[in-house]
Amino acid sequence: MKFIGDFHIHSKYSRATSPQTDLENLDKWAKIKGIDVLGTGDFTHPEWFQELKEKLEPAEPGLFKLKNSDSKTRFVLTSEISCIYSKGGSVRKIHIVVFAPSLEIVEKINTQLAWIGNLKSDGRPILGLDAKELAKIVLNISQDCFIVPAHCMTPWFGIFGSKSGFDSIEECFEDYSKYIYALETGLSADPEMLWRIPDGRKLTLISNSDAHSPAKLGREANVFEGQELSYNSIIQAIKDGGDPNPANLLKLIYTIEFFPQEGKYHFDGHRDCEISLSPEETKKYNGICPRCGRPLTVGVLNRIEKLADKEQGFKPEKAVPFKSLVPLPEIIADVLGVGSGTKQVEEQYKNLIEKFENEFKILLDVSQQDLETATLSEVAEGIIKVRQGEVNIEPGYDGVFGKIRIFSKQEPKTLSKQNTLF
Repeated sequence: MKFIGDFHIHSKYSRATSPQTDLENLDKWAKIKGIDVLGTGDFTHPEWFQELKEKLEPAEPGLFKLKNSDSKTRFVLTSEISCIYSKGGSVRKIHIVVFAPSLEIVEKINTQLAWIGNLKSDGRPILGLDAKELAKIVLNISQDCFIVPAHCMTPWFGIFGSKSGFDSIEECFEDYSKYIYALETGLSADPEMLWRIPDGRKLTLISNSDAHSPAKLGREANVFEGQELSYNSIIQAIKDGGDPNPANLLKLIYTIEFFPQEGKYHFDGHRDCEISLSPEETKKYNGICPRCGRPLTVGVLNRIEKLADKEQGFKPEKAVPFKSLVPLPEIIADVLGVGSGTKQVEEQYKNLIEKFENEFKILLDVSQQDLETATLSEVAEGIIKVRQGEVNIEPGYDGVFGKIRIFSKQEPKTLSKQNTLF
């Protein structure tokens, strides 16, 4: 048995999320994407938690499914929490993903956290709480809960972020570091980058979409293989990482990643000034924006360079492998020379999903020959190019997504005309 899990997402109760992000649409899009186990996200929000209790029922141990449904999508109880506090003379802003094994345990977590901050204000609540204290509260309620620092390198809210993070897990969690088994890579970093830093080798690296709308599910994900599907087996497989325990009937076999350059914080820069700089260029300008004279937002690549004790390209012996992908709508859009949200892209996307069941199957498994029988040959070629890593990307910076291009600038214009005829 092989399955794909995306554990960090958001509901319609989080800020800047689609109002369509309800359980029914999440279930629908999980099938379209090919995701088997999906995080609920936002279990701390009272209204969302009420929906979880009303609309979900137990499935395999610690997992849930929609009530009165034969859907194969499974949900695992997760939530992201924003800890903003002062430590070591600096303001820290750390996002943490919490996994929980039951609704009863979530209820206890929510009761305690509601004493500390307003859980109704946002699906991802902001608490004036040390990340270590959050871990202490959650794990004292249940040792079966699981704590993962979210998008660990992001400048503003990652545990290693340049603006408000730490230099190590121990600096952040102190004596609770022994309970931190995993890091989330985030869209602007990948395992190859994180393997260069000590904690990136010591802990298991997982990847999730952090989706704010159903259509963004699976931008990053985790692929498992084994004989058991349950909350405990998933958590144990993550803990085991690249050195799986034979006693566990499940193992993490690889992660699915964004090309990190496409993430919003890969390079340094200033969004308002439209300035994007590599770490070398930032050094040349002494970290100051050449346009406005203010300090630059230091991105993930630069931060990796500061924390790294290994050269680029280093790979630990027992590292969990990864595959870098581009979402299918972006590939189609690049071929047609239009925006990824246009009707032409939607038509081609729906056609491929109808033919091959789900997006991950198309991106990972379907042969070029079979793809060419179902869509434009250039779309098939684009999918194969992405599998082989043949992409060109203008790196993202300071909250601006990178721009990805698979074909040359001249090709999409010609293909767009061909598509009209098609």
